[in-house]
Amino acid sequence: MTNDPTRRWQLTTIVTLFVGYAAYYVCRSNLAVVGPAVQAEFDLSKTEFGMIGSAGLVMYTIGKITNGVLGDFLGGRAMFLMGMAMSVVCTLLFGFLSGLIVWSVIWAANRYFQSMGWVGLVKVSSRWFPVRRRATVMAVLSMSYLLGDAATRWYLGIFIELEFGWRTVFFVSAGTLLGVAVINLFTLKNRPQDVGAQEPPANPANVFGADGEKARPASLKALLRPLMSNYTFWLICGMNFCLCLIREAFNFWNVTFLNQEVGMDEGDAAIWSSNFPLVGAVSCLLAGLFCDAVRGRHGWLIVPCVIILTGALALLASVELQGKPVLAITLTGLVAFFLMAPYTLFSGVMALDLGGKSGPATAAGLIDSAGYAGSILSGVGVGLIADHFGWSGVFFTLSLLAGVTVIISFFYLVHQGRLRREAQARKTYEAP
Repeated sequence: MTNDPTRRWQLTTIVTLFVGYAAYYVCRSNLAVVGPAVQAEFDLSKTEFGMIGSAGLVMYTIGKITNGVLGDFLGGRAMFLMGMAMSVVCTLLFGFLSGLIVWSVIWAANRYFQSMGWVGLVKVSSRWFPVRRRATVMAVLSMSYLLGDAATRWYLGIFIELEFGWRTVFFVSAGTLLGVAVINLFTLKNRPQDVGAQEPPANPANVFGADGEKARPASLKALLRPLMSNYTFWLICGMNFCLCLIREAFNFWNVTFLNQEVGMDEGDAAIWSSNFPLVGAVSCLLAGLFCDAVRGRHGWLIVPCVIILTGALALLASVELQGKPVLAITLTGLVAFFLMAPYTLFSGVMALDLGGKSGPATAAGLIDSAGYAGSILSGVGVGLIADHFGWSGVFFTLSLLAGVTVIISFFYLVHQGRLRREAQARKTYEAP
């Protein structure tokens, strides 16, 4: 029997990061949950309400870049806990104050601090988990935001069903995240050496080469240049740009769509909108297991998924859904399954593969920033399309975006295959 604490602390780290990042969503998905109530009380159009969401996404995108870089220099634990604390403050302020401009500013600040969560998680993960199991580990951790989103919608939907006001929902959100943050303060460790555990090596194929084993980059230039000059990195950013916009459109508008277009009441719409992240969580786990089984050949998964996703969105655009909640939930679940499988790879295991230990937070932050740069349009842009062309126009537009992803994914599949063949040829040549 071994006294090595590595496995025990790896499990503790997974649970801590999982619960902690899931709790982030209590102070993120709450706005979508109370969306119909806020729109009704203050007579906001979809475009006006979408402005709040878009303001948040602008700052979330900026935060992914700045906080990703800071995470690689300052460490993942500090970023993860700081993001929690500041999000609690912003959520309380949102609940106390009123006004479209005020809400937009506070929500933007909240999303900026929320951006610290994932980059902190990725940085911590780069120190704790071996390459051979990273796709599965990151799939499990990616399930945290999907299940956290789903649990938030159920959890806060109950308060709406009990006829608590939307402000109370925000105060409950802040208290919940604060409680989890206090626990994480004691259970999250920055690196295995802090508890006498063993640290696994980085992926040798990272863009930094041997320097990828260093936990702190030598300089900002040494951190950014290898990533920005890497073709694989840009292909991943392109795919993430498209898929993140689609994901955020469903995250922000699913409750409103189910309520206003399908005909469900507000409480049921909030609860049943959890179908999207729940199905996505199953898809995410299967994707991680598959990618570990095929040794990181991510293109084999991405290409077929985005093809089917395009068809699912086209179905949503063409089918009448008024008064058909089962059909609506089934089709949105189909979208979730084939969207989230590839999406969860980009800023998770693929960021770790590219970034090694020197730049995983930066890789994840830049990849995510590309995604959220596109998803800024998921707030006000989707609101405008819905106001003028209805929900069929929204889903048709999203299906076109998924079609663009299909094209990029083919380039990625071909490029990944070429890199593997070149690596195999080098090994053959170097063999004695």
